[in-house]
Amino acid sequence: MIPLPLARIAEITSGALTGMADPRAVVRGPVVIDSRAVEPGSLFVAIKGARVDGHDYAAQAIRAGAVAVLATRPVEGPAVIVPDAAAALAELATAQAAALSKVTVIGVTGSAGKTSTKDLLARLTARVGPTIAPVGSFNNELGHPLTVLRADLDTRFMVLELAARNIGHIKALTRIAPPQIGVVLNVGTAHLGVFGGKEAIAKAKGELVEALPRTGVAVLNADDPLVRAMASRTDARVTFFGRGESASIRAEGVTVDARGRASFTLRTPSGSAPVSLQLYGEHAVDNALAAAAAGYELGLPVATIAAELSQATPLSRWRMEVTDRADGVTVVNDAYNANPDSMRAAFAAFEVLGRGRRRFAVIAALRELGEEGPALNAELGRLAGGSGLAGLIVAGPDAGPVLEGARSAAAEAQAAAQAALDAQAAAQAAAGVPQAPVPHQDAPQGWHGPSPDQGWRGPAQDQGWHGPAQDQGWHGPSPEQGTPQPGWQAPGAGGVPPQGWQAPPAGGPVPGAPPGAGAAYPAQAMRIVHVPDAEAAAAELAGWLRPGDAVLVKGPRAMGLERTAELVLGGAAQ
Repeated sequence: MIPLPLARIAEITSGALTGMADPRAVVRGPVVIDSRAVEPGSLFVAIKGARVDGHDYAAQAIRAGAVAVLATRPVEGPAVIVPDAAAALAELATAQAAALSKVTVIGVTGSAGKTSTKDLLARLTARVGPTIAPVGSFNNELGHPLTVLRADLDTRFMVLELAARNIGHIKALTRIAPPQIGVVLNVGTAHLGVFGGKEAIAKAKGELVEALPRTGVAVLNADDPLVRAMASRTDARVTFFGRGESASIRAEGVTVDARGRASFTLRTPSGSAPVSLQLYGEHAVDNALAAAAAGYELGLPVATIAAELSQATPLSRWRMEVTDRADGVTVVNDAYNANPDSMRAAFAAFEVLGRGRRRFAVIAALRELGEEGPALNAELGRLAGGSGLAGLIVAGPDAGPVLEGARSAAAEAQAAAQAALDAQAAAQAAAGVPQAPVPHQDAPQGWHGPSPDQGWRGPAQDQGWHGPAQDQGWHGPSPEQGTPQPGWQAPGAGGVPPQGWQAPPAGGPVPGAPPGAGAAYPAQAMRIVHVPDAEAAAAELAGWLRPGDAVLVKGPRAMGLERTAELVLGGAAQ
């Protein structure tokens, strides 16, 4: 921050110095609300929250080197006393931003993707000059001014993330640091219950472009009708990004690799360049385009933008973090937060990343959806239940609609798979293909086959091995190995296929059926359970996972499901 004496801080915040505070003592930063983050020269802002009162930690902050405490009541040590600490923090940040005349402020908002886009854009602006951006998701009435106060006279760019929990919130944040460029990503269903509808969410997000000066630039998503319509709400110049030809900054020829990472050609009015993202999920393309559009407006060459986007790796925690355990289990930790839109994106990415493997997911009921909450959570359950998972864990309270939707969709998927098996068996029988004999009366339930010297065998249904999707084909061990190879999927608690399993001809059978001629083998059912919390979810997974499996962890922030991922990865902090 720009160094300020306590007397000036008191003047800006209309505060009073107490506790023998020296008006000439200089605060050089950082300004913090967590006493553990205090450094010599800091200003500690005492915020009273629902569970913790920062005033109780004032003395600790002073001992750690804070010059003073910005507080609402006298504390032990020098302080600036103000009526409202959060409002005073905003006033202080507003004054600092006004003093930074050479700084270009870029605001980013949207229902999903704000943090990832902010991280990408900050990487681009850093190529031009010193950049300040929020740590993680510092995007509300406290995090926003704290980020602004990190800037100093050397700062050239502030890339700020703006969140809204109601109408007027973004407008208030733009008064602290007025933006010259405003990026709007999308209008989704996050906090739907708070706003009451997507139109109200659009109204709130559009406050960013309304705050732009006539000389500014609004960067809008051409593929989202509610965002595109915001062009009429600003006097600034408008540039569109997206995938259609109407967007001046667009992605062409999007492809996704086996790990779910997208590549595309970045097309701009002044040329094109190839981009290969290291971020996971095809939805990252839209975030990259938004960052590219803002970078293009700043004058960055297309080749530079493409190179930086291609080199970018995830910066903020718990957002599509992909980690492989030593045994080949892949854990996708996307547990920072969730809404219906981000859930769909995560499952789409997970389907690609986990293709050909047993896949499991840990989710929780979504919050703040208002009257539509039960229906949207049932839709979430159907999304998960119909996604071909081997198992689903729903953690936490209010899980009824999610479980009901998941079980319904899973039953429908199992019935469809069984119908496909039956149809295949009937077609083979009609063609005169020899059928596998029915087992003896005392044979275990589940997979049936001819005698060992003739081919396929299998254990009970809840232990039986089955293969991935039809287009992936079947894989098996060599006769001398007798253990499954990558691609085999096993439901239930056990079962190793007998020696001699072999791959079928190219194409393979329908999902759920072992290769070769035979009767209609039973389709496997998805395991669906409900657990109380993140720790219980990890404990349940421990009994399910086998080498080579894949796990998606995704839920609302209040559930803290990142702990599930940490435990599955061995309990170490990520």
